[in-house]
Amino acid sequence: MTDTAQLVEAFDSRVQRREQRREFFKAVVGAAAIGAGAFAFASAAEAQAVTDNDILNFALNLEYLEANFYYYAVFGTPIPATSITGVGTAVPTDSLSLNAGAHAVPFTDAVVAQYAREIAADELAHVNFLRSALTSAAVAQPQIDVGITPNGAFSSAARAAGIIGATSDTAPTFFDPYASDENFLLGAFIFEDVGVTAYKGASPLITSKAYLEAAAGILAVEAYHASIVRTVLYAKGIGTPATATTPAVVAQPALITNAGKISDARDSLDGTSDLDQGIATDNSAVGARSNIAPLDGNGLAFSRSTGQVLNIVYLNRAAVTLGGFFPQGVNGSIRTSANNVPAA
Repeated sequence: MTDTAQLVEAFDSRVQRREQRREFFKAVVGAAAIGAGAFAFASAAEAQAVTDNDILNFALNLEYLEANFYYYAVFGTPIPATSITGVGTAVPTDSLSLNAGAHAVPFTDAVVAQYAREIAADELAHVNFLRSALTSAAVAQPQIDVGITPNGAFSSAARAAGIIGATSDTAPTFFDPYASDENFLLGAFIFEDVGVTAYKGASPLITSKAYLEAAAGILAVEAYHASIVRTVLYAKGIGTPATATTPAVVAQPALITNAGKISDARDSLDGTSDLDQGIATDNSAVGARSNIAPLDGNGLAFSRSTGQVLNIVYLNRAAVTLGGFFPQGVNGSIRTSANNVPAA
């Protein structure tokens, strides 16, 4: 079975698990395990072996990815070369054929353009801050795929989620997150929610109070970014043509539906529980209702383990060390995704 077929099979399971979300949160909301370490690693021994530097370097890999995406979207270039060096061999994003076609977004909405510019600056600041905190221990930028090639990370994710169709040599299809304001917002939606859950899941493992405070500060900023992306997507989605898959499902605007497909896609990769949420309430009898903050019934956000985060950015529910947006894997000691493949 091809990687794309495996992704499609994984994403198709999202519907069956969607209704598990409320039950799951009810089961765990009273437990301190969420975001408290046990949820972040497979075993206590694994958690104890991880240092503060390991956690910060894991976060740095994610910031490299986000910063490059936003920099291309705003400036049409990768982040400055002075911000990618470190332990290991730095891979300049603009030297890779993987990123072919990445370009500045032709923004038509001045608000979206300004938000993009602000977030690009914030993400580069996060990169530089983590590098300065880690000093000589900071990892170099790994190989990153933020291009628009038919078999690249963005296109593979969009295709498996059902946003674009199949591809072939004679009829290639691809998803360009730089093509429009709306595509840019969908591309940003892939990353921002993941960043929030990653910092929430990893922060309790940090022992240094100074590092913990810094991580909390970055978490807050990423949450602001995610909220902006979710808010603008929903606002724009209300004005787009409505679609419905079955007569029993209340039609939702296409942009809102596509955001939901991305959410479902993430959920199909990071485990059996349906944690992720789109930007509208599912199957509401009164139509699509906003869901800007993905919370449980008690107003609590959820966490992802480092392995679950890697499942999503590697676009693979198996335990692997590379793929998707990181074709050669992330740099540092935390580099293996969780094994979420159902037993045969």
